[in-house]
Amino acid sequence: MQLTGADIVVKSLKEEGVEYVFGYPGGAALHIYDAFHRQDDVEHILVRHEQGATHAADGFARSTGLPGVVLVTSGPGITNAITGIATAYMDSIPMVVLSGQVMKPLIGYDAFQEIDAVGISRPCVKHNFLIQNVEDIAATVKKAFHIATTGRPGPVLIDIPKDITAQVTEFVYPKSVDMRSYPAPSVSEPSEIVSAVEAMLNAKKPIVYSGGGVVLAKAQDELRHFVKALGFPCTNTLMGLGAYPHDDPQFLGMLGMHGTYEANMAMHDADLIIALGARFDDRITGTLDGFAPDAKILHVDIDPSVIDKNIKADIAIVADVKDVLNAFNTELARRAKDLNASLIKDWWSQIQDWRGLNSFWYEQSDDIIKPQFVVQKLHEVTGGEAYVTSDVGQHQMYAAQFYGFSDTHKWINSGGLGTMGFGLPAAMGVKFAHRDADVACVTGEGSIQMCIQELATCKQYDLPIKVINLNNRYLGMVRQWQEFSYEKRYSNSYMDSLPDFVALAQAYGHVGMQIDKPGDVEGALREAFAMKDRLVFMDFITDQKENVYPMIESGKSHNEMRLRPGKPA
Repeated sequence: MQLTGADIVVKSLKEEGVEYVFGYPGGAALHIYDAFHRQDDVEHILVRHEQGATHAADGFARSTGLPGVVLVTSGPGITNAITGIATAYMDSIPMVVLSGQVMKPLIGYDAFQEIDAVGISRPCVKHNFLIQNVEDIAATVKKAFHIATTGRPGPVLIDIPKDITAQVTEFVYPKSVDMRSYPAPSVSEPSEIVSAVEAMLNAKKPIVYSGGGVVLAKAQDELRHFVKALGFPCTNTLMGLGAYPHDDPQFLGMLGMHGTYEANMAMHDADLIIALGARFDDRITGTLDGFAPDAKILHVDIDPSVIDKNIKADIAIVADVKDVLNAFNTELARRAKDLNASLIKDWWSQIQDWRGLNSFWYEQSDDIIKPQFVVQKLHEVTGGEAYVTSDVGQHQMYAAQFYGFSDTHKWINSGGLGTMGFGLPAAMGVKFAHRDADVACVTGEGSIQMCIQELATCKQYDLPIKVINLNNRYLGMVRQWQEFSYEKRYSNSYMDSLPDFVALAQAYGHVGMQIDKPGDVEGALREAFAMKDRLVFMDFITDQKENVYPMIESGKSHNEMRLRPGKPA
Protein backbone atom coordinates (compact mmCIF):
# COMPACT_ATOMS: atom_id res chain seq x y z
CA MET A 1 0.00 0.00 0.00
CA GLN A 2 1.60 3.28 -1.17
CA LEU A 3 0.89 6.15 1.24
CA THR A 4 2.24 9.58 2.00
CA GLY A 5 4.31 10.02 5.13
CA ALA A 6 1.42 11.92 6.70
CA ASP A 7 -0.99 9.07 6.03
CA ILE A 8 1.57 6.63 7.45
CA VAL A 9 1.70 8.65 10.68
CA VAL A 10 -2.06 8.41 11.12
CA LYS A 11 -2.24 4.76 10.05
CA SER A 12 0.54 3.93 12.53
CA LEU A 13 -1.41 5.57 15.33
CA LYS A 14 -4.41 3.46 14.39
CA GLU A 15 -2.23 0.33 14.51
CA GLU A 16 -1.24 1.29 18.06
CA GLY A 17 -4.89 1.51 19.08
CA VAL A 18 -4.80 5.26 19.63
CA GLU A 19 -8.26 6.74 20.13
CA TYR A 20 -7.45 10.43 20.73
CA VAL A 21 -4.69 12.79 19.66
CA PHE A 22 -4.52 16.15 21.40
CA GLY A 23 -3.05 18.92 19.31
CA TYR A 24 -2.94 22.28 17.59
CA PRO A 25 -2.22 22.77 13.86
CA GLY A 26 0.51 24.79 12.18
CA GLY A 27 2.37 24.96 8.89
CA ALA A 28 4.93 22.21 9.41
CA ALA A 29 2.25 19.73 10.53
CA LEU A 30 -0.43 20.51 7.93
CA HIS A 31 0.16 17.42 5.79
CA ILE A 32 -0.51 15.32 8.90
CA TYR A 33 -3.59 17.36 9.72
CA ASP A 34 -4.84 16.83 6.19
CA ALA A 35 -4.37 13.09 6.67
CA PHE A 36 -6.49 13.26 9.84
CA HIS A 37 -9.25 14.92 7.82
CA ARG A 38 -9.37 11.94 5.44
CA GLN A 39 -10.07 9.29 8.09
CA ASP A 40 -12.36 8.59 11.04
CA ASP A 41 -10.41 6.01 13.05
CA VAL A 42 -8.35 8.35 15.23
CA GLU A 43 -10.01 11.48 16.64
CA HIS A 44 -8.05 14.71 16.87
CA ILE A 45 -8.96 16.97 19.80
CA LEU A 46 -8.34 20.65 19.11
CA VAL A 47 -7.03 22.35 22.25
CA ARG A 48 -6.41 26.08 22.60
CA HIS A 49 -2.71 25.95 23.50
CA GLU A 50 -0.02 23.33 22.97
CA GLN A 51 0.65 23.13 26.71
CA GLY A 52 -3.01 22.18 27.08
CA ALA A 53 -2.50 19.38 24.54
CA THR A 54 0.34 17.81 26.52
CA HIS A 55 -1.50 18.07 29.84
CA ALA A 56 -4.67 16.59 28.32
CA ALA A 57 -2.68 13.67 26.92
CA ASP A 58 -1.00 13.36 30.31
CA GLY A 59 -4.34 13.24 32.15
CA PHE A 60 -5.59 10.62 29.71
CA ALA A 61 -2.46 8.54 30.34
CA ARG A 62 -2.49 8.85 34.13
CA SER A 63 -6.14 7.82 34.37
CA THR A 64 -5.89 4.85 31.98
CA GLY A 65 -2.29 3.62 32.00
CA LEU A 66 -2.30 4.01 28.21
CA PRO A 67 0.06 6.38 26.38
CA GLY A 68 -1.20 9.88 25.65
CA VAL A 69 -0.57 11.24 22.16
CA VAL A 70 0.16 14.83 21.12
CA LEU A 71 0.54 16.55 17.74
CA VAL A 72 2.04 20.03 17.44
CA THR A 73 3.79 22.11 14.81
CA SER A 74 7.38 23.33 14.67
CA GLY A 75 8.97 26.29 16.44
CA PRO A 76 6.60 27.79 19.03
CA GLY A 77 4.37 24.74 18.73
CA ILE A 78 6.97 22.41 20.19
CA THR A 79 8.41 24.99 22.61
CA ASN A 80 4.90 25.57 24.03
CA ALA A 81 4.66 21.81 24.53
CA ILE A 82 7.94 21.46 26.42
CA THR A 83 6.42 22.28 29.82
CA GLY A 84 3.90 19.47 29.45
CA ILE A 85 6.53 17.07 28.15
CA ALA A 86 8.73 17.85 31.16
CA THR A 87 5.74 17.36 33.45
CA ALA A 88 5.20 13.87 32.06
CA TYR A 89 8.92 13.10 32.20
CA MET A 90 9.26 14.01 35.88
CA ASP A 91 6.33 11.75 36.83
CA SER A 92 7.20 8.89 34.41
CA ILE A 93 4.03 9.21 32.33
CA PRO A 94 3.87 7.43 28.94
CA MET A 95 3.41 9.90 26.09
CA VAL A 96 4.22 10.08 22.37
CA VAL A 97 4.64 13.59 20.98
CA LEU A 98 4.62 14.17 17.22
CA SER A 99 6.08 17.51 16.16
CA GLY A 100 6.19 18.98 12.69
CA GLN A 101 9.55 20.28 11.53
CA VAL A 102 10.65 22.56 8.69
CA MET A 103 11.58 20.86 5.45
CA LYS A 104 14.72 18.75 5.72
CA PRO A 105 16.87 20.93 3.37
CA LEU A 106 16.08 23.97 5.56
CA ILE A 107 17.09 22.44 8.89
CA GLY A 108 19.94 24.45 10.38
CA TYR A 109 19.33 27.56 8.25
CA ASP A 110 17.10 29.48 10.70
CA ALA A 111 14.01 28.85 8.60
CA PHE A 112 10.64 30.28 9.61
CA GLN A 113 9.44 28.54 12.79
CA GLU A 114 12.52 26.36 12.99
CA ILE A 115 13.74 25.14 16.36
CA ASP A 116 15.97 22.20 17.26
CA ALA A 117 13.17 20.08 18.74
CA VAL A 118 15.48 17.14 19.40
CA GLY A 119 18.03 19.30 21.18
CA ILE A 120 15.59 21.36 23.21
CA SER A 121 13.63 18.31 24.38
CA ARG A 122 16.60 16.05 25.12
CA PRO A 123 16.75 16.78 28.89
CA CYS A 124 13.07 16.00 29.44
CA VAL A 125 12.22 13.01 27.23
CA LYS A 126 12.92 9.34 27.60
CA HIS A 127 14.03 9.34 23.96
CA ASN A 128 13.56 11.36 20.79
CA PHE A 129 13.80 10.84 17.04
CA LEU A 130 14.31 13.06 14.00
CA ILE A 131 12.84 11.32 10.96
CA GLN A 132 15.30 11.33 8.05
CA ASN A 133 13.42 9.20 5.50
CA VAL A 134 9.75 8.52 4.82
CA GLU A 135 10.50 4.80 4.97
CA ASP A 136 11.43 5.17 8.64
CA ILE A 137 8.14 6.61 9.91
CA ALA A 138 6.21 3.42 10.69
CA ALA A 139 9.11 1.70 12.44
CA THR A 140 9.90 4.84 14.43
CA VAL A 141 6.31 5.18 15.65
CA LYS A 142 6.41 1.54 16.73
CA LYS A 143 9.66 2.11 18.62
CA ALA A 144 8.33 5.29 20.21
CA PHE A 145 5.28 3.56 21.70
CA HIS A 146 7.42 0.65 22.87
CA ILE A 147 9.91 2.93 24.63
CA ALA A 148 7.23 5.18 26.13
CA THR A 149 5.27 2.33 27.71
CA THR A 150 7.90 -0.18 28.84
CA GLY A 151 10.42 -0.11 31.67
CA ARG A 152 10.13 3.21 33.48
CA PRO A 153 7.53 4.98 31.30
CA GLY A 154 8.05 8.44 29.88
CA PRO A 155 7.50 10.80 26.94
CA VAL A 156 9.04 10.13 23.53
CA LEU A 157 9.29 12.78 20.80
CA ILE A 158 9.17 12.17 17.04
CA ASP A 159 10.19 15.23 15.01
CA ILE A 160 9.04 14.95 11.37
CA PRO A 161 10.16 17.35 8.58
CA LYS A 162 7.28 18.61 6.47
CA ASP A 163 8.67 17.43 3.12
CA ILE A 164 8.97 13.87 4.43
CA THR A 165 5.28 13.83 5.33
CA ALA A 166 4.52 14.58 1.65
CA GLN A 167 6.72 11.80 0.22
CA VAL A 168 5.25 8.41 -0.69
CA THR A 169 6.32 4.91 0.22
CA GLU A 170 4.89 1.49 0.98
CA PHE A 171 3.17 1.19 4.35
CA VAL A 172 4.06 -1.87 6.40
CA TYR A 173 3.62 -1.61 10.14
CA PRO A 174 6.05 -3.70 12.21
CA LYS A 175 4.59 -6.45 14.34
CA SER A 176 7.32 -6.26 17.01
CA VAL A 177 10.31 -4.25 18.14
CA ASP A 178 13.84 -5.48 18.65
CA MET A 179 16.20 -2.82 20.02
CA ARG A 180 19.58 -4.01 21.27
CA SER A 181 20.18 -0.64 22.91
CA TYR A 182 16.94 -0.94 24.88
CA PRO A 183 16.93 -4.26 26.76
CA ALA A 184 13.99 -5.76 28.58
CA PRO A 185 13.65 -4.87 32.30
CA SER A 186 15.63 -6.94 34.75
CA VAL A 187 14.08 -9.85 36.62
CA SER A 188 14.72 -10.17 40.33
CA GLU A 189 16.95 -13.02 41.47
CA PRO A 190 15.47 -15.54 43.94
CA SER A 191 18.34 -14.83 46.35
CA GLU A 192 17.41 -11.13 46.40
CA ILE A 193 13.84 -11.98 47.35
CA VAL A 194 14.94 -14.34 50.13
CA SER A 195 17.36 -11.84 51.68
CA ALA A 196 14.76 -9.05 51.47
CA VAL A 197 12.09 -11.15 53.18
CA GLU A 198 14.60 -12.17 55.84
CA ALA A 199 15.14 -8.48 56.64
CA MET A 200 11.37 -7.98 56.87
CA LEU A 201 10.92 -10.88 59.28
CA ASN A 202 13.58 -9.50 61.63
CA ALA A 203 12.48 -5.84 61.59
CA LYS A 204 11.16 -4.29 64.78
CA LYS A 205 10.31 -0.85 63.39
CA PRO A 206 9.48 -1.34 59.69
CA ILE A 207 7.56 0.84 57.24
CA VAL A 208 6.39 0.28 53.67
CA TYR A 209 7.06 3.37 51.54
CA SER A 210 5.08 3.14 48.29
CA GLY A 211 5.42 5.56 45.38
CA GLY A 212 4.10 6.32 41.93
CA GLY A 213 5.84 3.27 40.50
CA VAL A 214 3.26 1.03 42.19
CA VAL A 215 0.49 3.01 40.47
CA LEU A 216 2.23 2.87 37.08
CA ALA A 217 2.81 -0.87 37.44
CA LYS A 218 -0.84 -1.42 38.43
CA ALA A 219 0.45 -3.28 41.46
CA GLN A 220 -2.03 -1.99 44.04
CA ASP A 221 -3.54 -5.43 44.69
CA GLU A 222 -0.10 -6.94 45.24
CA LEU A 223 0.85 -4.06 47.55
CA ARG A 224 -2.29 -4.48 49.66
CA HIS A 225 -1.73 -8.22 49.99
CA PHE A 226 1.90 -7.60 50.94
CA VAL A 227 1.10 -5.02 53.64
CA LYS A 228 -1.66 -7.15 55.13
CA ALA A 229 0.54 -10.26 55.18
CA LEU A 230 3.26 -8.44 57.09
CA GLY A 231 1.06 -6.31 59.33
CA PHE A 232 3.43 -3.38 58.69
CA PRO A 233 2.48 0.32 58.53
CA CYS A 234 2.28 1.75 55.02
CA THR A 235 2.70 5.27 53.67
CA ASN A 236 2.24 6.64 50.15
CA THR A 237 4.00 9.45 48.36
CA LEU A 238 2.01 12.23 46.70
CA MET A 239 2.21 10.29 43.43
CA GLY A 240 1.38 6.98 45.09
CA LEU A 241 -1.91 7.99 46.72
CA GLY A 242 -4.67 5.47 46.12
CA ALA A 243 -2.37 2.46 45.97
CA TYR A 244 -3.33 1.70 49.56
CA PRO A 245 -6.81 2.54 50.95
CA HIS A 246 -6.84 5.86 52.78
CA ASP A 247 -9.08 4.56 55.58
CA ASP A 248 -7.24 1.31 56.32
CA PRO A 249 -5.82 1.24 59.88
CA GLN A 250 -2.37 0.25 58.57
CA PHE A 251 -2.20 3.36 56.40
CA LEU A 252 -0.29 6.28 57.92
CA GLY A 253 -1.29 8.75 55.23
CA MET A 254 0.91 10.63 52.82
CA LEU A 255 4.46 11.38 53.92
CA GLY A 256 6.82 14.20 52.99
CA MET A 257 6.81 17.98 53.09
CA HIS A 258 3.08 18.19 53.83
CA GLY A 259 2.53 14.63 54.97
CA THR A 260 1.22 13.36 58.28
CA TYR A 261 3.23 13.60 61.47
CA GLU A 262 2.96 9.86 62.02
CA ALA A 263 4.21 8.96 58.53
CA ASN A 264 7.25 11.23 58.73
CA MET A 265 8.13 10.22 62.28
CA ALA A 266 7.78 6.53 61.42
CA MET A 267 10.12 6.97 58.46
CA HIS A 268 12.64 8.77 60.66
CA ASP A 269 12.62 6.19 63.47
CA ALA A 270 12.30 3.07 61.30
CA ASP A 271 14.85 0.27 61.34
CA LEU A 272 13.69 -0.97 57.91
CA ILE A 273 12.30 1.11 55.05
CA ILE A 274 10.80 -0.92 52.21
CA ALA A 275 10.78 1.52 49.27
CA LEU A 276 8.59 0.35 46.40
CA GLY A 277 8.56 2.34 43.15
CA ALA A 278 9.69 5.53 44.92
CA ARG A 279 12.81 7.64 44.47
CA PHE A 280 13.60 9.34 47.80
CA ASP A 281 13.16 12.83 46.34
CA ASP A 282 13.81 15.96 48.37
CA ARG A 283 10.14 16.50 49.25
CA ILE A 284 10.28 13.14 51.09
CA THR A 285 13.70 13.19 52.69
CA GLY A 286 14.18 16.79 53.78
CA THR A 287 17.88 17.34 54.34
CA LEU A 288 19.67 14.11 53.46
CA ASP A 289 22.01 14.18 56.47
CA GLY A 290 19.11 13.74 58.87
CA PHE A 291 17.12 11.13 56.97
CA ALA A 292 16.24 7.85 58.74
CA PRO A 293 19.56 7.49 60.59
CA ASP A 294 18.93 3.95 61.91
CA ALA A 295 17.14 2.41 58.94
CA LYS A 296 18.20 -0.36 56.64
CA ILE A 297 17.01 0.57 53.14
CA LEU A 298 15.37 -1.99 50.86
CA HIS A 299 14.83 -0.26 47.51
CA VAL A 300 12.81 -1.77 44.66
CA ASP A 301 12.62 0.12 41.36
CA ILE A 302 12.59 -0.67 37.66
CA ASP A 303 15.04 2.16 36.92
CA PRO A 304 18.61 1.41 38.07
CA SER A 305 19.49 5.12 37.92
CA VAL A 306 17.39 5.92 40.99
CA ILE A 307 19.06 3.29 43.15
CA ASP A 308 21.64 4.97 45.44
CA LYS A 309 20.96 8.31 43.72
CA ASN A 310 19.79 10.11 46.88
CA ILE A 311 19.80 7.47 49.60
CA LYS A 312 22.18 4.49 49.73
CA ALA A 313 20.34 1.17 49.52
CA ASP A 314 21.37 -1.79 51.69
CA ILE A 315 19.31 -4.17 49.55
CA ALA A 316 18.58 -3.13 45.96
CA ILE A 317 16.27 -4.93 43.56
CA VAL A 318 16.07 -3.57 40.01
CA ALA A 319 12.93 -5.03 38.48
CA ASP A 320 9.25 -4.39 37.88
CA VAL A 321 7.65 -3.69 41.26
CA LYS A 322 4.58 -5.78 40.45
CA ASP A 323 6.76 -8.83 39.77
CA VAL A 324 8.80 -8.21 42.92
CA LEU A 325 5.70 -7.85 45.10
CA ASN A 326 4.36 -11.11 43.71
CA ALA A 327 7.67 -12.77 44.57
CA PHE A 328 7.62 -11.24 48.05
CA ASN A 329 4.07 -12.50 48.62
CA THR A 330 5.01 -16.00 47.50
CA GLU A 331 8.02 -16.10 49.81
CA LEU A 332 6.02 -14.69 52.72
CA ALA A 333 3.38 -17.37 52.23
CA ARG A 334 6.12 -20.00 52.30
CA ARG A 335 7.49 -18.55 55.53
CA ALA A 336 4.16 -17.70 57.17
CA LYS A 337 5.15 -19.58 60.34
CA ASP A 338 8.08 -17.17 60.81
CA LEU A 339 5.91 -14.04 60.93
CA ASN A 340 5.89 -12.65 64.47
CA ALA A 341 3.40 -9.85 65.09
CA SER A 342 4.66 -9.34 68.64
CA LEU A 343 7.98 -8.12 67.23
CA ILE A 344 6.33 -4.89 66.04
CA LYS A 345 3.77 -4.50 68.84
CA ASP A 346 5.70 -1.67 70.53
CA TRP A 347 6.22 -0.04 67.14
CA TRP A 348 2.49 0.14 66.52
CA SER A 349 2.01 1.56 70.01
CA GLN A 350 4.44 4.35 69.20
CA ILE A 351 2.70 5.02 65.89
CA GLN A 352 -0.66 5.30 67.62
CA ASP A 353 0.83 7.93 69.94
CA TRP A 354 2.02 9.94 66.93
CA ARG A 355 -1.40 9.58 65.32
CA GLY A 356 -3.00 11.10 68.38
CA LEU A 357 -1.49 14.44 67.46
CA ASN A 358 -3.98 14.76 64.54
CA SER A 359 -1.55 16.79 62.41
CA PHE A 360 -4.17 17.72 59.76
CA TRP A 361 -6.49 19.50 62.20
CA TYR A 362 -7.82 22.95 61.40
CA GLU A 363 -10.32 25.33 62.98
CA GLN A 364 -13.69 25.32 61.27
CA SER A 365 -15.44 28.64 60.83
CA ASP A 366 -19.07 29.69 60.50
CA ASP A 367 -18.08 32.90 58.74
CA ILE A 368 -15.36 32.10 56.22
CA ILE A 369 -14.81 29.05 54.02
CA LYS A 370 -11.83 26.91 54.94
CA PRO A 371 -10.31 25.21 51.86
CA GLN A 372 -9.93 21.90 53.72
CA PHE A 373 -13.66 21.91 54.37
CA VAL A 374 -14.42 22.25 50.66
CA VAL A 375 -12.25 19.23 49.82
CA GLN A 376 -13.82 17.17 52.61
CA LYS A 377 -17.28 18.01 51.31
CA LEU A 378 -16.13 17.19 47.76
CA HIS A 379 -15.20 13.71 48.98
CA GLU A 380 -18.53 13.36 50.74
CA VAL A 381 -20.61 14.49 47.76
CA THR A 382 -18.74 12.28 45.28
CA GLY A 383 -18.47 9.31 47.63
CA GLY A 384 -14.71 9.37 47.11
CA GLU A 385 -15.25 7.97 43.60
CA ALA A 386 -14.39 11.02 41.48
CA TYR A 387 -11.31 11.45 39.36
CA VAL A 388 -9.59 14.45 40.92
CA THR A 389 -7.07 16.54 39.03
CA SER A 390 -5.26 19.43 40.63
CA ASP A 391 -3.06 22.33 39.80
CA VAL A 392 -0.08 23.18 41.99
CA GLY A 393 -0.09 25.03 45.29
CA GLN A 394 -1.92 24.90 48.58
CA HIS A 395 -5.06 23.54 46.92
CA GLN A 396 -3.05 20.57 45.61
CA MET A 397 -1.91 19.70 49.13
CA TYR A 398 -5.41 20.12 50.56
CA ALA A 399 -6.72 17.72 47.92
CA ALA A 400 -3.97 15.20 48.73
CA GLN A 401 -4.54 15.51 52.47
CA PHE A 402 -8.32 15.63 52.68
CA TYR A 403 -9.92 13.91 49.69
CA GLY A 404 -9.05 10.38 50.74
CA PHE A 405 -8.09 8.14 47.81
CA SER A 406 -8.66 4.39 47.79
CA ASP A 407 -8.18 3.65 44.07
CA THR A 408 -5.24 4.21 41.78
CA HIS A 409 -5.37 6.38 38.64
CA LYS A 410 -7.94 8.71 40.23
CA TRP A 411 -5.52 11.26 41.70
CA ILE A 412 -4.09 13.22 38.77
CA ASN A 413 -1.54 15.89 39.65
CA SER A 414 1.86 17.25 38.65
CA GLY A 415 4.22 16.00 41.34
CA GLY A 416 7.81 16.26 40.13
CA LEU A 417 7.69 19.42 38.04
CA GLY A 418 4.91 21.15 39.97
CA THR A 419 3.22 22.65 36.91
CA MET A 420 0.61 25.36 37.40
CA GLY A 421 -2.00 25.19 34.65
CA PHE A 422 -2.01 21.38 34.66
CA GLY A 423 -5.39 20.77 36.30
CA LEU A 424 -8.00 21.85 33.74
CA PRO A 425 -6.47 20.30 30.59
CA ALA A 426 -5.58 17.16 32.54
CA ALA A 427 -9.23 16.92 33.58
CA MET A 428 -10.17 17.11 29.88
CA GLY A 429 -7.96 14.11 29.12
CA VAL A 430 -9.49 12.20 32.03
CA LYS A 431 -13.01 13.01 30.85
CA PHE A 432 -12.30 11.78 27.32
CA ALA A 433 -11.11 8.50 28.86
CA HIS A 434 -13.97 8.17 31.38
CA ARG A 435 -17.04 9.78 29.90
CA ASP A 436 -19.47 8.62 32.58
CA ALA A 437 -17.31 9.38 35.62
CA ASP A 438 -17.30 12.46 37.81
CA VAL A 439 -14.18 14.52 37.13
CA ALA A 440 -13.25 17.40 39.44
CA CYS A 441 -10.43 19.87 38.93
CA VAL A 442 -9.23 21.33 42.25
CA THR A 443 -7.42 24.56 41.47
CA GLY A 444 -6.64 28.07 42.64
CA GLU A 445 -7.20 31.49 41.15
CA GLY A 446 -3.52 31.68 40.12
CA SER A 447 -3.15 28.25 38.51
CA ILE A 448 -6.48 28.21 36.66
CA GLN A 449 -5.61 31.33 34.69
CA MET A 450 -2.57 29.67 33.12
CA CYS A 451 -4.61 27.39 30.88
CA ILE A 452 -8.09 28.84 31.33
CA GLN A 453 -8.56 29.10 27.56
CA GLU A 454 -9.17 25.35 27.61
CA LEU A 455 -12.68 26.15 28.83
CA ALA A 456 -13.35 26.64 25.12
CA THR A 457 -12.16 23.10 24.39
CA CYS A 458 -14.46 21.83 27.12
CA LYS A 459 -17.38 23.59 25.46
CA GLN A 460 -16.56 22.33 21.97
CA TYR A 461 -16.36 18.69 23.10
CA ASP A 462 -19.07 18.79 25.81
CA LEU A 463 -16.85 17.93 28.77
CA PRO A 464 -18.91 18.42 31.97
CA ILE A 465 -15.96 18.84 34.34
CA LYS A 466 -16.50 20.41 37.75
CA VAL A 467 -13.91 23.11 38.53
CA ILE A 468 -13.34 23.64 42.27
CA ASN A 469 -11.56 27.00 42.50
CA LEU A 470 -10.21 27.60 46.02
CA ASN A 471 -9.90 31.34 45.65
CA ASN A 472 -7.88 33.07 48.37
CA ARG A 473 -6.72 35.94 46.15
CA TYR A 474 -3.09 34.94 46.75
CA LEU A 475 -0.56 32.62 45.23
CA GLY A 476 -1.21 30.68 48.40
CA MET A 477 1.87 28.50 48.66
CA VAL A 478 4.15 31.39 47.71
CA ARG A 479 2.46 33.53 50.37
CA GLN A 480 2.89 30.74 52.94
CA TRP A 481 6.62 30.51 52.26
CA GLN A 482 6.90 34.29 52.44
CA GLU A 483 5.13 34.24 55.80
CA PHE A 484 7.40 31.55 57.23
CA SER A 485 10.75 32.35 55.62
CA TYR A 486 10.67 35.97 54.41
CA GLU A 487 9.30 37.83 57.45
CA LYS A 488 5.88 38.29 55.82
CA ARG A 489 7.21 40.24 52.85
CA TYR A 490 4.49 39.23 50.39
CA SER A 491 6.34 40.19 47.25
CA ASN A 492 4.11 39.75 44.17
CA SER A 493 2.02 36.96 45.67
CA TYR A 494 -1.26 38.87 45.93
CA MET A 495 -3.53 38.33 42.92
CA ASP A 496 -4.92 41.80 42.26
CA SER A 497 -7.45 42.50 39.48
CA LEU A 498 -8.87 38.99 39.39
CA PRO A 499 -11.55 38.30 36.78
CA ASP A 500 -15.14 37.63 37.66
CA PHE A 501 -14.82 33.86 37.32
CA VAL A 502 -18.59 33.35 37.22
CA ALA A 503 -18.98 35.76 34.30
CA LEU A 504 -15.91 34.33 32.62
CA ALA A 505 -17.25 30.78 32.84
CA GLN A 506 -20.56 31.97 31.44
CA ALA A 507 -18.76 33.76 28.61
CA TYR A 508 -17.31 30.39 27.60
CA GLY A 509 -20.81 28.88 27.69
CA HIS A 510 -20.58 27.15 31.06
CA VAL A 511 -22.28 27.44 34.44
CA GLY A 512 -20.61 29.70 37.00
CA MET A 513 -21.18 29.82 40.75
CA GLN A 514 -19.61 31.87 43.52
CA ILE A 515 -19.80 30.51 47.06
CA ASP A 516 -18.66 32.61 50.02
CA LYS A 517 -20.46 31.07 53.02
CA PRO A 518 -19.50 27.77 54.71
CA GLY A 519 -23.15 26.81 55.02
CA ASP A 520 -23.56 26.91 51.23
CA VAL A 521 -20.60 24.67 50.34
CA GLU A 522 -22.27 21.26 50.42
CA GLY A 523 -25.45 22.41 48.70
CA ALA A 524 -23.51 24.08 45.90
CA LEU A 525 -21.40 20.97 45.33
CA ARG A 526 -24.47 18.75 45.18
CA GLU A 527 -26.16 21.13 42.76
CA ALA A 528 -23.07 21.22 40.53
CA PHE A 529 -22.56 17.45 40.41
CA ALA A 530 -26.24 16.96 39.65
CA MET A 531 -25.64 18.82 36.36
CA LYS A 532 -24.32 15.81 34.49
CA ASP A 533 -24.14 17.55 31.12
CA ARG A 534 -22.63 20.93 32.11
CA LEU A 535 -19.22 22.17 33.10
CA VAL A 536 -19.64 24.06 36.37
CA PHE A 537 -17.03 26.55 37.53
CA MET A 538 -17.32 26.87 41.33
CA ASP A 539 -15.52 29.91 42.73
CA PHE A 540 -15.13 29.29 46.48
CA ILE A 541 -14.00 32.42 48.33
CA THR A 542 -11.71 30.97 50.99
CA ASP A 543 -9.68 32.13 53.98
CA GLN A 544 -6.72 34.18 52.75
CA LYS A 545 -4.56 33.37 55.76
CA GLU A 546 -5.00 29.60 55.86
CA ASN A 547 -1.76 27.59 55.64
CA VAL A 548 -0.97 23.96 54.86
CA TYR A 549 0.26 21.99 57.87
CA PRO A 550 2.42 20.09 58.63
CA MET A 551 5.31 21.58 56.67
CA ILE A 552 8.96 20.59 56.42
CA GLU A 553 10.76 23.83 55.77
CA SER A 554 13.86 24.19 53.62
CA GLY A 555 16.99 22.88 55.32
CA LYS A 556 15.04 20.83 57.87
CA SER A 557 15.05 17.09 58.39
CA HIS A 558 11.91 15.10 57.68
CA ASN A 559 11.19 14.75 61.39
CA GLU A 560 11.39 18.53 61.94
CA MET A 561 7.90 19.52 60.92
CA ARG A 562 6.23 22.85 61.51
CA LEU A 563 2.83 21.99 62.98
CA ARG A 564 -0.25 24.16 63.23
CA PRO A 565 0.00 26.41 66.30
CA GLY A 566 -2.42 25.65 69.09
CA LYS A 567 -4.19 22.44 69.99
CA PRO A 568 -6.42 20.24 67.84
CA ALA A 569 -10.03 21.33 67.93
